[in-house]
Amino acid sequence: MRPSGRKLDEMRNVSIETGVNAHAEGSCLIKIGNTHVLCTASVEENVPPFMRKSGLGWVTGEYGMLPRSTHSRMRREATAGKQSGRTQEISRLIGRSLRAAVDRSVMGERQITIDCDVIQADGGTRCAAITGGWVALRLAVNKLLADKMITTDPIIHQMAAVSVGLYAGQEVLDLDYPEDSDAGVDSNVIMADGGRLIEVQATAEGATFNRAQFSSLLDLAKKGIGELIIAQNAAVA
Repeated sequence: MRPSGRKLDEMRNVSIETGVNAHAEGSCLIKIGNTHVLCTASVEENVPPFMRKSGLGWVTGEYGMLPRSTHSRMRREATAGKQSGRTQEISRLIGRSLRAAVDRSVMGERQITIDCDVIQADGGTRCAAITGGWVALRLAVNKLLADKMITTDPIIHQMAAVSVGLYAGQEVLDLDYPEDSDAGVDSNVIMADGGRLIEVQATAEGATFNRAQFSSLLDLAKKGIGELIIAQNAAVA
């Protein structure tokens, strides 16, 4: 039995509200259970120095958690003067994942930054950030097309992310915090529409897993990502 009472292959409730930031070219508030993440996409008419004169655009991500997004208040990283290794790793993951969804050769030399700020955390924040980040990116690209800043849609894949794992010896979909903190195996799966994999992070936490179990976890992830893609489509329609 899962702590939440959900079935093994059951997602938490998912909602995506768009247009939550009046200034960003694309924005959404994604809620997956009690994990809430604000995602904004900002378009800049330049690229990082290493991309100049390449003719290519760039998509990058930044991630952060608000001080009271968890059970006890955490110190702001800006106050500490540096980002944690976890924050940097998740920021790179978001950027890497979203770049896989675009053809940068038709973006022009412009950058789209996806900022993902965790308002409330209950497990799966990086997956929610990537899923909501794609929605914000889609909306920003729609604006570029509508404003005739670009003539070809650079988004070549729809994609989302979900966590799967072994909890109490059972394969489960979309781990919340009680499950994530006590999972024998924890995996984050980023997948494009059609089932093509973008990235898989899988870690044994005190237990090992075999190839058959790994295949089952990927099947669970594909089911969950299919549901997330439906929610994304409803949000950007």
